[in-house]
Amino acid sequence: MTRDQIAEELPNLAESKLTALVVDDSFVNQTIHQKLLNRLGIENDVVTNGKEAVDVYCSGRNYDLILMDMDMPIMNGIQATKRLREMGIESKIAGVTTRANEGEKKEFMEAGLNDFQEKPLTISKLLSILHKLDFYVQT
Repeated sequence: MTRDQIAEELPNLAESKLTALVVDDSFVNQTIHQKLLNRLGIENDVVTNGKEAVDVYCSGRNYDLILMDMDMPIMNGIQATKRLREMGIESKIAGVTTRANEGEKKEFMEAGLNDFQEKPLTISKLLSILHKLDFYVQT
């Protein structure tokens, strides 16, 4: 299958007006996540730690989906997810991390995640997240 054939099979969710927040301290991961979201037509913003994610919501901004890294400075993904849920935030939150033993994954999920994927995030993993969280529309 060629790159063009794969691109033709991807859904374009631009008309759905989905929005996403990428929360990751790695510029490389931010770039990858943004490109994947852009390929699907999902409007997105990026912040570099959990505190910035909480601050964005405190400022009144809202997103349909949050892609949350676990290991970040200032406020990690577990702390940020707990705080967002305590604030009553109902956005779908998908944990995305490279490091995940079963205990850490369980703690992250219990913080209030809706889904969990190991990095590197790929288009198929992102589509899996969207499908599991009822965002995916048939192509």
